[in-house]
Amino acid sequence: MAKTKVAYFCQSCGFESPKWLGKCPSCQHWNTFAEEIIEKENKSIPNWKTPSTSMQRANKPIQVSDISFDEDQRILTPDNEFNRVLGGGIVAGSLVLIGGEPGIGKSTLMLQLALNMPSMKVLYVSGEESERQIKMRAERLVQSEVRSRKSEVDNVKSEIENSKFEIGSECYILTETSTQNIFKQIEQLEPDMVVIDSIQTLYSSHIESTPGSVSQVRECTAELLRFAKESGTPVFLIGHITKDGMIAGPKILEHMVDTVLQFEGDRHHVYRILRAVKNRFGSASELGIYEMLGEGLREVSNPSEILLSQRDEPLSGITISATLEGMRPMLIETQALVSTSAYGTPQRTATGFDTKRMNMLLAVLEKRCGFKLGGKDVFLNITGGISVEDPAIDLGLAAAIISSHEDIPIPFKTCFAGEIGLSGEVRAVNRIEQRIAEAQKLGFEQIFISKYNLESGGQNKKRIDLTRYNIAVKTVGSIEEVFSALFG
Repeated sequence: MAKTKVAYFCQSCGFESPKWLGKCPSCQHWNTFAEEIIEKENKSIPNWKTPSTSMQRANKPIQVSDISFDEDQRILTPDNEFNRVLGGGIVAGSLVLIGGEPGIGKSTLMLQLALNMPSMKVLYVSGEESERQIKMRAERLVQSEVRSRKSEVDNVKSEIENSKFEIGSECYILTETSTQNIFKQIEQLEPDMVVIDSIQTLYSSHIESTPGSVSQVRECTAELLRFAKESGTPVFLIGHITKDGMIAGPKILEHMVDTVLQFEGDRHHVYRILRAVKNRFGSASELGIYEMLGEGLREVSNPSEILLSQRDEPLSGITISATLEGMRPMLIETQALVSTSAYGTPQRTATGFDTKRMNMLLAVLEKRCGFKLGGKDVFLNITGGISVEDPAIDLGLAAAIISSHEDIPIPFKTCFAGEIGLSGEVRAVNRIEQRIAEAQKLGFEQIFISKYNLESGGQNKKRIDLTRYNIAVKTVGSIEEVFSALFG
């Protein structure tokens, strides 16, 4: 009999200790250690395929020039937003972790993806729902897809029934939580893609601890990682999150996987945001936007249209700013409300924007422009429920604050793209041509940018040709010039 081993794991970061500790020496959190029983096993995880020559020689040093490299053949999905966030499609043998709030739509997103991959055999493993529950959701998603196809092509009913048969014909459902049983079914089915819902419900018989514990999550992820790399099968893991918004389990879970995706949004609103937090095969700043409907998730191909409200009359405190999320330009609506403080200490609240940067903008407006905002309540809001860290929206926010303070609306079809420095100058921002093109595409008449975007090396050499744009490009050097052009 193998001797049992007792160890203590930090529930926050996964640090292992042979004895209980009050404070974790790794993450500095208190009272996070829990006892777990680990049994030493002589069994090893079976090899999924005979190790290739490259796997055998990976144990000895190889020169970089001698390593054979083939570009990853990405698997394109019918979901263009999903492909964009992953960096161009699914990479064979990749391990992807998707986290989000309960009820946000993680299972719906992955089941919808599994049902719409007709050329691939997909195994959907669920440890949280029964087969009947998954079937009910799948029927709703299939009916929605059939209706969308029926609206695209006008054909006879038999062809619609054939399309219904194609949708989900290669999707297999397995309700199991034991990794050993899951791998037996994988060995028999030989799927092209595996979805695990969720990693916190799986358990391995090699470890004597409850599902969801640090050791179980780490062991199950290690087994799935080895399977993905040896077989070349992409694996998607759905993960729970804590009340702090972090993915539950040890921090090493995010280090082991290749890609970490965050599914964000408010359950009471229709729009969802898929954001890449970590991506070894592409950009980690891409963004995908979905609309949650009763029939599933719908891609939002042009997010600028949903982020801009349709107003019949001009209102003060509202501006449009050009921002970038990854490679995608977007126009967002920035709102500000400035009112007299009813209490001794003025309130400063920002939704979707950094509060410290808001305080910096208020200090610049008061110091450089002479606006008395020290005793005013200031509220900022980025519409659409998204969070923006792009400094290019500084100019739009400053204009919105002064517009609300003076109660003068900004002219219609006006857009802003510029960063504000501490001395009140409007600084240049990157990829200004894409921002101008997006504003022109949506019908805006003028856009305010920094004049330094047109200069190179301290000399007046134009980087961009403004004559090829139908939109009026206003170049400014300081925020005083912006306010004089807007408010006189």
